[in-house]
This record gives sequence, C-alpha cells and structure tokens, in this order.
Amino acid sequence: MMIYLKKFKNKLKIFIQDLLHLDINILVNGKGIERDRYSYQKQYINFAISTDDKVLDIGSGGYPFPLATHLADFYEGDTTHRYEILKRDDRPFINCNIEQTPFADKEFDFVYYSHVLEHVEDPARACQELMRIGKRGYVETPSKISDVMFNFTKIPNHHKWHTHIFNNTLIFLEWKDREKRDLGTDYFFHQFHSQWKNPFQDLVHENRDLFVSMMLWENKFDYIVINKEGEIINSSKAIRA
Repeated sequence: MMIYLKKFKNKLKIFIQDLLHLDINILVNGKGIERDRYSYQKQYINFAISTDDKVLDIGSGGYPFPLATHLADFYEGDTTHRYEILKRDDRPFINCNIEQTPFADKEFDFVYYSHVLEHVEDPARACQELMRIGKRGYVETPSKISDVMFNFTKIPNHHKWHTHIFNNTLIFLEWKDREKRDLGTDYFFHQFHSQWKNPFQDLVHENRDLFVSMMLWENKFDYIVINKEGEIINSSKAIRA
C-alpha cells in the first residue's frame, strides 16, 4: 500500500510541477516517453546498410535496431543497467557479453552498439571484440552533460564511464566516486519525458548530437581508456605502437 501511495504522490508532484512551470504550454502535446533511438539517429547517420547485410544489434535492450537481423544482450531480466524491459521478436537472439562473444571473426557486415559501452567493465576489450566480429559498425554513448542533466549519476551500478569522440577515436573517462551522486533534482528528466511540449524537450530533440556521442567506423577505430585517477590504463594506439 505504501509503495502505491508513494508512486501516486510522485506522479501528482510531477503533474503539479508541469502545471506550475510557465515554460510549459499545456495546450500543446509533447513527445512524451521516448520509444526508440533510431528515429533521431537517422537524422544524423547514414547507416548505408543493404538488405542482404548481416547486422547485429548487441545490447539491444528495449529499443532493438530496426535494421538488425540478429539481436544480442547480456541481461535478459531486470537490471540497474536498463530502465526498460528487454524486447524480443522473431529475430535470432543471443545471450552474451560484449567482452567475449561467441561469434566468428568478421561474421557481421555491420555491428550496432548503442548505449552499452558506458556500462562495461573493460571498454578496451569490448572495443576489440566489436572490431573482431564486425566489418563496420556504429557506436553511441551518452555524453557527460546528458548523465548530469538527467541525474543518472544517482543510479547505483549504472554508468561506469562517460565518453568523448574525436574523429575516429573513442575516449573513455571513468566516473569519479564524488561525481556519482544524487544531484538533487529529476526536473530535466521529467521535462524531457513530459506529455507537454516544453523548451528543454525541444532543446534535446533538436540538438541530440550534444547529448550523445555518435561514431560510424569501418575496419577499425581507436580508443583510449582513462581511469578515475587520471591514468591511461589502455589504448589501441599504444597496442599498435
């Protein structure tokens, strides 16, 4: 009973917050809860995937890539690493860890990897595995400003890394212990998912490339991994040197 009362109070609080903020136009419907990522990705990315390509979405979660022929995920049940439930359809599904997959070298023409690398224990190993199993692919991770604005920093055992992309190099920076805290408000999270149109929702949807890092790669890409002490603990550039 207490749980339902708490949920009701939280929904009432959000509704009142929406009503009282002058930057919300309650006469215009907003976008509401986001149901997929491909809708905004295709505005920035030309995936150039052919109908006969073998395409893997690894870490498919609740938003499977519509152009994928195969799906894979490490978590089949509830997890702190995913808000939505796992979505499965008639496409082949493989339960595996990105750091060690069961696939053959260059088995896939394209590997899609969206909002997963920020969770892994060993990003260097995960990146090497992506390049091993795919001929080319797409990587997307949330930016630091995204995690901060949405207060995802408060979620235990959620994101281990935030990232930057420079040309063909993916840079991982480990979240410091003091950064992983509740910032005191979920206001922007609720504004983004609001049923009412509002300026913050428009800002994110019109500038999505500032809230996520996007990278197409072919054959290979570079990576640098920096721990919370500021030490470079792994780098593809060092390996090739």
